[in-house]
Amino acid sequence: MSDREFVLTLSCPDSRGIVAAVASLLTAHKCNIEESQQFGDHYTGRFFMRVQFVAEDPAVDEDTLRGALAPVATEHRMEWNLWRRDVRTRVLVMVSKYGHCLNDLLYRQRSGLLNADITAVVSNHPDLEFLADSYGVDFHHLPVTPETKKEQESRLLELVQSYNVDLVVLARYMQVLSEDLCQKLAGRVINIHHSFLPSFKGARPYHQAHARGVKLIGATAHYVTADLDEGPIIEQEVVRVDHTFSPEQLTAVGRDLESVALARAVNWHAEHRILLNGSKTVVFR
Repeated sequence: MSDREFVLTLSCPDSRGIVAAVASLLTAHKCNIEESQQFGDHYTGRFFMRVQFVAEDPAVDEDTLRGALAPVATEHRMEWNLWRRDVRTRVLVMVSKYGHCLNDLLYRQRSGLLNADITAVVSNHPDLEFLADSYGVDFHHLPVTPETKKEQESRLLELVQSYNVDLVVLARYMQVLSEDLCQKLAGRVINIHHSFLPSFKGARPYHQAHARGVKLIGATAHYVTADLDEGPIIEQEVVRVDHTFSPEQLTAVGRDLESVALARAVNWHAEHRILLNGSKTVVFR
């Protein structure tokens, strides 16, 4: 990728001429569209678009494009962003004691399968420091109690700023973020959890599922909001199981599903393929 490659994302009230206006502007500035996806939501009356393109004229840079897009965005009442594809998303991963999602993300990054850079790992336990160290990623142990939660989250925000973090990923971080922190990082935190909720809350959910004889298990990746585990869903992964599965086998399958769903969500966010649509998302895969 080079500094000539861009992604434009936008949402606005649906009306005629939006696609034509964007395409005409890019053509006028000698940009070549490589990928374009759009969706009109008849239920909300909103239009969503993602355009990936190359600016072929050396005289056309990011500032030029932003200046040209501004009046078009005003005319169509767009909420929009322009991203350079060579600027990679910087990620901070939070984890507690379960390391499967963290290990998967670190491996994908090392293998070139994650279009983001994991800059640091934060945990309320020291158990997984060895894992971060093995990949050469900074590890920060930030223990937390109800009495120290405010101070711990303040330290977390300091790390987000010092590492210039774009996205925080809760890779089985077994703590609830405060409403204040959720607001400060709105749209920048992704969580993963098993999809039994709200049926099997609390500890040992796969044992609870086994006891009830479930036939379908899954995982959900979503943006974090102040409403616990109810933020806009990005991705879900499911698999069928049967009576032969032990609680331990259900747990193993569930962890695989969590890893896959979370990795997809992180990659889609890093590639600017997710647009918020109220309490839902539009994902241009």
